[in-house]
Amino acid sequence: MSEERTVARVSPADVERARDRAANAERVVVKAGTNSLTDEDSRLDRGKLDKLVDDIVDLRERGTDVLLVSSGAVGAGIGRIDAIEDTDRESHTLEESQALSTVGQSHLMRHYTRSFERYDQKIAQLLLTEHDLSNPERFTNVTNTVETLLDWGVVPIINENDAVATEEIRIGDNDMLSSSVAIGVGVDLLVTLTDVDGVYTGNPKRDANAHRIEAVGENYADVQELIEETATGSFGGILTKVERARAAAEHGIPAVIAGSETPNVLDRIATGKPTGTVFVPIENDD
Repeated sequence: MSEERTVARVSPADVERARDRAANAERVVVKAGTNSLTDEDSRLDRGKLDKLVDDIVDLRERGTDVLLVSSGAVGAGIGRIDAIEDTDRESHTLEESQALSTVGQSHLMRHYTRSFERYDQKIAQLLLTEHDLSNPERFTNVTNTVETLLDWGVVPIINENDAVATEEIRIGDNDMLSSSVAIGVGVDLLVTLTDVDGVYTGNPKRDANAHRIEAVGENYADVQELIEETATGSFGGILTKVERARAAAEHGIPAVIAGSETPNVLDRIATGKPTGTVFVPIENDD
């Protein structure tokens, strides 16, 4: 059994401030990771997708604008192609992963369309690349499109354009995408949904002593050091989620990392209930 690890607690006043800001958000980016949308065989899980849609509609019914950054295209493509038998995505070549994403993207959007139609909610698809984020003119076009869709009451569903991407195809890039969109569009809250209900002092699936960190603020350096010591995998994972949530907080946007399987997870955040790990926004005096 590993040694119990602890980090400094954030002041109750800062935690309450962050939760209040999150609860009163009028515009939210919700990022759903691959594990939040696929089963144990890395295939699209319709039940998980419907649950995500239910949670998003909870926010929409409160009058909140929602932008969904969704992974899962490659997972949706697996199982649609008979030639792909090994579901270990690390074994796929770049070309296979890109091709799977093109097969899976339409399949994923078909299920999103059907699921949102249960609530008579319209959706739209945006596929972005790094050029769309880094080029000011192109990002202005993205922002204008998003604003128009939200004015129409449409939920934008955003993903990497994996068919033409290289490094972007790898797991974890949608954490960067969701944070960049949140900062660039200027939303009021970033929510990252994952298969673990927050940031822990260790891997809760393997470490019985690991406990959830309630909030990240002035203790960020300690939390980052701890995550770097305990996280596994060189790409994506909890480290990227923590770094990108912190990036949003540095731009004055509260962020929450929470469990996608938590009942009514977005409604809990919208009502200020303790949920996942909240990142305290940094207030600029400029």
